[in-house]
Amino acid sequence: MEHTASELMTVNAARLLRDGDVVFVGVGLPNLACNLARRTHAPNLVMIYEAGVIGARPARLPLSIGDPTLVSGALSVCSMYDIFTLYLQRGNVDVGFLGGAQIDKFGNINATVIGPYDHPKVRLPGSGGSQEIAAWANRCYIITPHQKRRFPEKVDFRTSAGFLSGKTERQVAGVRGGGPQAVVTDLGILEPDENGELILTALHPGVAVEQAVANTGWALRVSDQLKITELPGEEELRILREELDPTGIYIK
Repeated sequence: MEHTASELMTVNAARLLRDGDVVFVGVGLPNLACNLARRTHAPNLVMIYEAGVIGARPARLPLSIGDPTLVSGALSVCSMYDIFTLYLQRGNVDVGFLGGAQIDKFGNINATVIGPYDHPKVRLPGSGGSQEIAAWANRCYIITPHQKRRFPEKVDFRTSAGFLSGKTERQVAGVRGGGPQAVVTDLGILEPDENGELILTALHPGVAVEQAVANTGWALRVSDQLKITELPGEEELRILREELDPTGIYIK
């Protein structure tokens, strides 16, 4: 079936989730991916939203972290403080889903400014809870279009820590979380090597290695065991289009 780039990224991100995972859900495509996974291969997914909802089972796609549909049927509703201290920082969150304007070769994320901090070209929304999620979630996944301007060798501002300048530096910094485990784009999937540098490990059908390399701001290395992802299935696309995003807010 024909699909959009957003649908392709959402489906591949959803497939990374495991049944029973506790996931800190963001807005946008991560929100779609988590709700798609819960409706397909991961019915026991526990979704946590930053506003203070644990075990959300929304009847429709929530439009924000404070959408009332998140509360109905949820396991618990608590304060934002409790979410971050009693769940995230204690290691009770398996997955954090993140996005950003820039992602560099070590998975650091910029969602603060483009250009110098004092005189930026663009001022972005900022961190929200993403810096905490990046530091403390057991593993993190990132979703973003694969464009050279989004993948500089070094981000203009480190909003959320990936592996800093390498895995050793992250370990020395003392953050417990496992860091970014995959970056899902509309061209393929990047994963960290033994030093934390993102390398190309999978391509979507019909995409050439040269496309991914040309759209990356550093000398992107390619895995010796490069994989080809599976196309979105009919049922996955039906759920996205008919149940989760029928008006095409995100997937078009």
